[in-house]
Amino acid sequence: MSATAAQPLLAVDELATHFVQGGGLLAGPKQVLRAVDGVSFALPAGQTLGLVGESGCGKSTLGRTILRLIDPTAGSIRFEGRDITELSQRSLRPMRRRMQIIFQDPYGSLNPRMTVRSALGEAMRVHGIVRTGAEEDAALLELIRRVGLRQEALDRYPHEFSGGQRQRIGIARALAVKPSFIVADEPVSALDVSIQAQIVNLLMDLQDELKLTYLFIAHDLKVVEHVSHQIAVMYLGRIVELMPRERLADNALHPYTKALRSAVPEIDRAKRRLRTLLHGDVPSPLDPPKGCAFHPRCPIAQPGLCDVTRPNLRELAPEHRVACHLAG
Repeated sequence: MSATAAQPLLAVDELATHFVQGGGLLAGPKQVLRAVDGVSFALPAGQTLGLVGESGCGKSTLGRTILRLIDPTAGSIRFEGRDITELSQRSLRPMRRRMQIIFQDPYGSLNPRMTVRSALGEAMRVHGIVRTGAEEDAALLELIRRVGLRQEALDRYPHEFSGGQRQRIGIARALAVKPSFIVADEPVSALDVSIQAQIVNLLMDLQDELKLTYLFIAHDLKVVEHVSHQIAVMYLGRIVELMPRERLADNALHPYTKALRSAVPEIDRAKRRLRTLLHGDVPSPLDPPKGCAFHPRCPIAQPGLCDVTRPNLRELAPEHRVACHLAG
């Protein structure tokens, strides 16, 4: 089933991913790590949802759970109208082709013993994209050129490429099976700044050409703002603000989003803003604070409210939802 205007390509509802730690004879008491703790959003076909937050807030775990690389603890993941949380790994196999991932580390995610031709061709053959050697050769040539590499790259090994070139190969591998949805998990954070813009522009061009849908995970708010249609800000396993990209610059409402935004350097003096300093680190998901998880670091938290009751996402503007008692 294909997504329609009324039905998003991807719809996540109250998704949770918890990990149990300890509980053994020598491992201490059993503890539950709430990496993803009740996340909901909808992503229309052909758009990008940018997912941003500090390290350790659960972004990558959320992306991998959506792809069922990690099994969820609770909630639903509807992809092209079908709840994939109910499917066995065997039943998921035909859908794997439609959902792919681009990893942060382009070198670690490539087999050093396989040429680019072997790595990309294997994926095409396994999923039935090509049937003959001639079809495979033609498809590989088109694919490698699409990501900005030359034909001779097909017969080389990963260690022979620069970081930016390896990430282009990682993108090619995701595209090899003709997906409709891609999780881009920090795809430029391991690259030099001079190369980051090239990869980001390549991803945006590919989205226009191939009508791709992205979940773009990053900690760089400026990059996320550039590539996304919607932006979700994540803190300690939960989305605390979800908004159209256009509202991020001047209409962000959550104190955490405002702090992240204030830390982005501005070249234009007129656009510079007073920086909001966040004290302390993200709390451990093994022992999250009561009430609003952000309240120990929040500059406007009110005792008796923020440290007692956990706020839910509520809509304060069209398509703009915020989990904060005091926003609005």
